[in-house]
Amino acid sequence: MSALLAVEGLAKSFTLHLQGGVTLAVLRGVSFSVQAGECVALTGPSGAGKSTLMRCLQGNYGADAGRIMIRHRGAMLDLATADARTVRDVRAETLGHVSQFLRAIPRVPAIELVMAEGATREAARALLLRLNLPERLHALPPATFSGGEQQRVNLARGFARPRPVMLLDEPTASLDAANRAVVVQLIHEAKARGCAVVGIFHDAEVRDAVADRPFPVLPLEATEAA
Repeated sequence: MSALLAVEGLAKSFTLHLQGGVTLAVLRGVSFSVQAGECVALTGPSGAGKSTLMRCLQGNYGADAGRIMIRHRGAMLDLATADARTVRDVRAETLGHVSQFLRAIPRVPAIELVMAEGATREAARALLLRLNLPERLHALPPATFSGGEQQRVNLARGFARPRPVMLLDEPTASLDAANRAVVVQLIHEAKARGCAVVGIFHDAEVRDAVADRPFPVLPLEATEAA
C-alpha cells in the first residue's frame, strides 16, 4: 500500500538575526512514511524538533532540503515546495490539524466554528456533546471558556470533516480522563476510515492507546554523536 504521507530527507534550520545571523540547525535527514489507517507518534526529548517537524508537515515552515509528499486529489504532491494557494487547498481537502491551542475569531459561537469546518449544525452539536461540552455553551464564543473547554472545541473542529491525513499536536492537553478517552476513540475511528495520523502525545497512556509505532526525533547533537 502506498503511503498517504512520506517525508524524505527533510532538513530545517533557523537564522537567528538577533544573534548575529547565527544558523541553528534543528532537523536534518528526517525520513519516514505513514500508511492509511496508521498512527505514527513523534517521540523524543523536549527541544529535539518535534514541533518544528509538525509545522513543516502542516506547511507553516518551509524546508531547507528534502520533500514532504502528501497524497492530494489522487496524486503525490510535495508540500515543501507548494505555493500558498496549494497549501490552502491541501489543508481544506486533505490535511487536518489539531493543535493544543485554539485560534478562533472573537465573538464567533463555538458551534459555528465547528460548522465552518464543513459539519452540519446537528453534526457539530453531536460532536461537541460527545466531547462533553454542554449545550448551553454552544452559542457562546470560546474566548469565554476554560482551557479544557477551548481544547474540546478545537478537537471538534479538527474532527468535524474527515480528511485523509491528520496532524495531532498534543490533542489531549488540558483534558480530564473522560475526555481523553473520547479523543482516543475519535482517533481510532479516524484510523478505521483509513486516515493517516501523525501525532505528538506527551501523555504516554494516550500514545500507547493510539500509536502503531513511534518515530524518534532526536537532537542533532545526539544523531551526530551516534
